[in-house]
Amino acid sequence: MSATTTTTPGRAPGAPGPLRLTWLHLRYQFLETVRVPIAVLGNMLFPALAMFFFVVPQREVANDPLWSTMAVASLGLFAVCSASLFTYGLGVAEDRQLPFDPFVRSLPAGPGPRMVARIGNGAIFALFGLVPLILIGWLFTAASVTLGQLLAGVGTILLVSVPFVLLGMAVGYSLSAKAALPVVQVVLFPLAFAGGLFLPPQVFPGWLDAISQATPTRAGRDLLVQALTGEPAYGLAWVVLLGWTALFAVLALVAYRRDEGRRFR
Repeated sequence: MSATTTTTPGRAPGAPGPLRLTWLHLRYQFLETVRVPIAVLGNMLFPALAMFFFVVPQREVANDPLWSTMAVASLGLFAVCSASLFTYGLGVAEDRQLPFDPFVRSLPAGPGPRMVARIGNGAIFALFGLVPLILIGWLFTAASVTLGQLLAGVGTILLVSVPFVLLGMAVGYSLSAKAALPVVQVVLFPLAFAGGLFLPPQVFPGWLDAISQATPTRAGRDLLVQALTGEPAYGLAWVVLLGWTALFAVLALVAYRRDEGRRFR
């Protein structure tokens, strides 16, 4: 009697499953990123240097546990926003120019494993960017959090990074690498300034504070500060963050489908 082999519909016998494919893509993308050390170091050093040169010397801020913790939170969110926009905006645009990219996208596994792996890779390097910043805050300022607040902060910062991941994907699937780089820079720094990541929103005039509260960076910053310090975020923070997330999700989906329509017709 011959044995019969049961296979999952749509997958060839012996083919790796979605989890295995996701892991393979994640490992490949991680190794590809670390082979360019400046890309990793840049994301780790800029927020840490900003903390060291602009926060630590201000002793009235550095010696205050609340204000120094807020400074770490703000620059930590900047590090995550930067990693998200550059990893997905510039990274996706560069991948689209590679001859191997159309072949990978035409495989029967679909875009899911590769997309999930890209998000995981971005999250890994975003968290790497927080390490030197946290160390400087711990060693040179009065910033302090409990273990519960730290875990809540890590969860919050990954959650509030979602709209920036989606925005990066929208840019990456819409533009070439040469165009994506300046667009990411033009988008990142105004959002960071307007969102209170470089200057605390408490010093903003009324009109700027009103504009700031409509940005995803301000919403994410206030929610992160709330998780780390207990200081309440403004009332519409979650609404603003979810609204931008929905908008960027639509933009990313439209950009992805347009790119497929142009390249695979």
